[in-house]
Amino acid sequence: MALPRLPKQFVIAFIYLFFVVLLGVLVYVTFIKAPETCFDSLENQNETGIDCGGVCAAVCKENIVGEDLQFTEVAFVPAGDGKYDVLAKVYNSNDVEGASSFTYTVTLKDGTGKGIATRSGKNYILPQESKYILELNLEATAPAAVDFVVDSVAWARLSGYQEKPAVNVYQKSYSQISSGAGFSEAKGLLSNQSPYDFRSIIVRVILRDAAGSPLAFNATEIRTVRASEERDFRLVWPSAFPGTVEKVEMEVDADVYHSDNFIRQYLPGGKFQEFTPPTAF
Repeated sequence: MALPRLPKQFVIAFIYLFFVVLLGVLVYVTFIKAPETCFDSLENQNETGIDCGGVCAAVCKENIVGEDLQFTEVAFVPAGDGKYDVLAKVYNSNDVEGASSFTYTVTLKDGTGKGIATRSGKNYILPQESKYILELNLEATAPAAVDFVVDSVAWARLSGYQEKPAVNVYQKSYSQISSGAGFSEAKGLLSNQSPYDFRSIIVRVILRDAAGSPLAFNATEIRTVRASEERDFRLVWPSAFPGTVEKVEMEVDADVYHSDNFIRQYLPGGKFQEFTPPTAF
């Protein structure tokens, strides 16, 4: 029995359309579509990431993510002449992941919560490290509060170095200046007990009262510190600040995340200091 005219025409049209589409796909795949490669910025073939893994020689980088940085203390103190110093103590609770860099924004606010002074900066932190960040001499009028916000974190894992370098401060002292310029001073002896030569080491000093509240703080940079070298340093507070200093904290910060902080010096035998700088996987 023959099919009715209309359904028969529909079947013929469908078959014709199917072969036209199939022919178009074959022409596109064979002559028009660019071949899949390991350099086409696409995750194709059997790649496990964009142009990496599978048939591609490049190894896919691990997406490293750590727990958020914590702030155990944020404070500000007057620095004289309408300026204020800000302190934040940052703690990285991660056992393996560190931040090769993170950016932050400090904002002093008035009594209504309006921002009256802002400054941004960049820093880094090792796994299980607690460190101070100081921003000095922000100009503001009668601030009532301070906000410290981390904007972005570049997580990384250390390679070839698993702990803070052995750089310490000895012979710590603090006293008011009896004669000469300035109100008070802090002194110490920086000792680089690590096997590495550093281009820059930062020393931060925090002065506190008997209750542990911060009264004043300051920082200094010591340049070109060789392995096993000792260096004296001195920080001065030019004007008086309220309160009685009962506790002096001194923190040393030697950057091991960035290779340019290591001085490439020839050792006996013609070799450079053997250090594999930390990298992000």
